[in-house]
Amino acid sequence: MIAVDEDALICDLAETYHIYDYRQLPLSKVAVFAFGLRDNSRIKLALSGQGVPFENLLLAGIYDVSNLLLWAKTKDGQKGLNRPQSLTSQLLPQTEKKKELSFGSGEEFEKARLDLLKKLGEGGYDGN
Repeated sequence: MIAVDEDALICDLAETYHIYDYRQLPLSKVAVFAFGLRDNSRIKLALSGQGVPFENLLLAGIYDVSNLLLWAKTKDGQKGLNRPQSLTSQLLPQTEKKKELSFGSGEEFEKARLDLLKKLGEGGYDGN
């Protein structure tokens, strides 16, 4: 935990247990206190890779669905224009978008398929 974000751990220990200098305590005690921190503490969010607590994501999801329902009843919604942006997607960590594949003919597909199988064969793919 210390290696990931020592400042977050210090803040959480101070907020929860009023421990302002954890280095004065035995390591086993600090570990017990750290284990007892709530799931939405700064350090646990940092360790899990979440940017925001689960409750906030849940509320953002409800907000997004409500927005879509209202938007669908508008003229823009019926035409598929000006769709509201998702708040949930803005709160979640961004991942790389996968490249979309499209093929103009069956020959292009077969060539791409053979190239992919060749690459997988080089990587030791055994088909399972």
